[in-house]
Amino acid sequence: MSHLAETTPTASAHHAPDLNDRTAREAMTPGAIRVFIKLADAWNLSVANRLTLLGGIAEPTYHRYAKGTLPKSLSRDQLERISLTIGIYKGLVTLFAETASRKRWFTLPNQDAPFCGHSPLDHMLGGGMEHLYQVRRYIDAWRGMR
Repeated sequence: MSHLAETTPTASAHHAPDLNDRTAREAMTPGAIRVFIKLADAWNLSVANRLTLLGGIAEPTYHRYAKGTLPKSLSRDQLERISLTIGIYKGLVTLFAETASRKRWFTLPNQDAPFCGHSPLDHMLGGGMEHLYQVRRYIDAWRGMR
């Protein structure tokens, strides 16, 4: 998974892409899908979990993406979800040197807010986009304490 960071779509150093701009979304879509699939594979996510993280897309649609038949453009919501998921993954790589430690933290129950006894993954899967933001902010704050 070391090549994940090399293939992550990024904005320029000066500004984030305008996700309301269809042309920007079209440019980001192929890379975003490729990185998401690699990340989901690294986490050993089920197809059902992948569908949920992508905002509830249909399973046949996901399988088309996985086989390389990509849409011209993902929606703003989907790109934002992928961006948050990539940020969570990268944050965990920074916090945990070992893959097993990252996976354990991500999948075991956690009493900290906002998880309330659920794993961070379950928290992400059980809510909307705000839950993705909560996990991302938690990890970013934790990284800031190091």
